[in-house]
Amino acid sequence: MSDTRAAASGMQAAIERSGYYPGLVYDAVSTAVGSEPVISYFVLHDAHFDPGMEVRRHVTVMALTPTRLVYSHTDEYPPDDADPESRPQAETSTEAVRHSRISSVALTRVIPDPASYLPGVTMPSEVVLTIGWNVLSHIEIEPAHCGDESCEADHGYTGTMTADDLTVRVSEAADGREAVQQITAFAQALAEATSRP
Repeated sequence: MSDTRAAASGMQAAIERSGYYPGLVYDAVSTAVGSEPVISYFVLHDAHFDPGMEVRRHVTVMALTPTRLVYSHTDEYPPDDADPESRPQAETSTEAVRHSRISSVALTRVIPDPASYLPGVTMPSEVVLTIGWNVLSHIEIEPAHCGDESCEADHGYTGTMTADDLTVRVSEAADGREAVQQITAFAQALAEATSRP
């Protein structure tokens, strides 16, 4: 999106369309964005069922400015059943990361029927965007093995550590074709912005 005013108003409209506390969400995002123009954005409204079969909604907003990635996440919490005067609450957090701090932008695409893939025409059915800026890491550890099945020696542990600051999954089945297109375009804009020195 090259017209930054159109991008900013499009982001506000997308937040309002989500219907999830739009005033609160937009205020949090626009406060973090400040006076910078919005180059690209992505809004994802999602719902989960917790173990008590309660629906918990949340919204994720990513806004790209000329110098930063602004990430905002809002969760809602139901009223406390033990307190009859309790009301629902929402918790919003925002983080602004300079482009120079972003170490990786990974985009995984799931392509149905790859034999009939047409560049620029075939859309992924699912996209996973992972953005790393080396604040959080995911560690997977497992017992090490030497390969000898009869060996009973302790070989210690082996593992991998990967940056995992932000991962967003969007699928056509759950979120719609437009959401898949938007996150793909956002990932491209972010990759371009972070490629500059």
